[in-house]
Amino acid sequence: MSEFWAASGITPDLIRAGRGARRALTEVLREAVRTGNLAPGTRLPSSRQLATDLGLARNTVADAYADLVAEGWFTARRGSGTLVADRMITWPILGCSAAEPSGDPRHDLIPGSPDLAAFPRAAWLKATRRVLTAAPDDVFGYGDPRGRPELRAALADHLARARGVYVSPEHILICAGISHGLQILSRVLAGRGARNIAVESYGLDRHWGLLAAAGLKTLPLPLDIHGTDPVPPVGTDAVLLTPAHQFPVGTMLQRDRRTAVVDWARQTGGLVLEDDYDGEFRFDRQSVGALQGLDPNCVVYLGTASMTLGPALRLAWMALPSRLAEEAVATKGQIDSCEAVSQLTMAEFITSGAYGHHVRAARRSYRDRRDALVTALAQHAPKAQVIGTAAGLHTVLGLPVGTEQQVLQSTARQGLKMVGLSRYRHERSLSPMADGLVVGYGVPSDAAWPQALSALMQVLS
Repeated sequence: MSEFWAASGITPDLIRAGRGARRALTEVLREAVRTGNLAPGTRLPSSRQLATDLGLARNTVADAYADLVAEGWFTARRGSGTLVADRMITWPILGCSAAEPSGDPRHDLIPGSPDLAAFPRAAWLKATRRVLTAAPDDVFGYGDPRGRPELRAALADHLARARGVYVSPEHILICAGISHGLQILSRVLAGRGARNIAVESYGLDRHWGLLAAAGLKTLPLPLDIHGTDPVPPVGTDAVLLTPAHQFPVGTMLQRDRRTAVVDWARQTGGLVLEDDYDGEFRFDRQSVGALQGLDPNCVVYLGTASMTLGPALRLAWMALPSRLAEEAVATKGQIDSCEAVSQLTMAEFITSGAYGHHVRAARRSYRDRRDALVTALAQHAPKAQVIGTAAGLHTVLGLPVGTEQQVLQSTARQGLKMVGLSRYRHERSLSPMADGLVVGYGVPSDAAWPQALSALMQVLS
């Protein structure tokens, strides 16, 4: 059996008995074939032997083998056992020269998405069945442009408990993603005569583009060792921030700066747009409350299910000051653009406690991945500067000046899809940081993460 482990590159500790063992074993074996660790024609141990070695039920191993036979990765014949199919195209882990591309990446480490394999399908399906059974007929109509009242009520309660957001259901607007929310807000601001929006020196250019498309000029804010200095220059009408976990640098907006930017909004009549894209994923202590709680009259809170569940749901929300609510609804349009059944399901998911259960389980999983990354860096790249590990699904590794592109080429040769810190720098950044590598650990499955981490360490060590 030791020869099989040595040849496959699989370690028994990747598979743990219990819930999800079949899926984990299937993913690990599939990845071993993909990467060439299990070569075509390799005979696998019997299901009984592998089950004994892993401490699993024999049926778990037999079912995993059957899944991979059905997918075409393995072949099985009576009297011949189970073998790796000879038609599989594999990707080598090592041996690529600088001039030889490795083909499609094996692991996606770009930030901005959760582990989609962990979507709670069974719980979501149960919630959908429950709401469809009891749904009123009007759920199949055009709907209130603010969104389903059931979801707005559930969110008002959940956000108050989980994020310290204070808003009535009437002032919540459901939208199809944070980008959609920013598109609505930028039109509202432009219609009110706004011209300048302060933004963080590092962030998402698609957000800046949405603001620019509405005729708004984006002004990057200063950045120092304490993070973003959020008080904007004179003539600024609004400021867009990610205060709980700055994207992508990872810092949290400090207490004195939180109060300073809210005071600025009160004194000038300006508006703070708070993008709380992953605020529920804080690992080392209780999540910091939303900025909106300091003054709901001058902060617009934007939240989303994209990072907790998945972006395909197209579910996000805005908690609006009362003075903006009617304008935002009118700007969104008279027809709700977010599918109503998903909204009802999300409301049921929240009120039943299933959403909170899922978020807690996901938080533990992502914290384990963060811990594994930090441990591996201490072992293999002890000089690496690690930034922003307290929260979220990504971290930043500082690099020596001038090495970012070289490192990205090396990660690509190892089959890793990654981006550098400079990708998120505003073109007019007032205080550019040194080079860096942004490591997103949300996308790989639990089974694939150790292999992705190993490939990353080969580059950094």
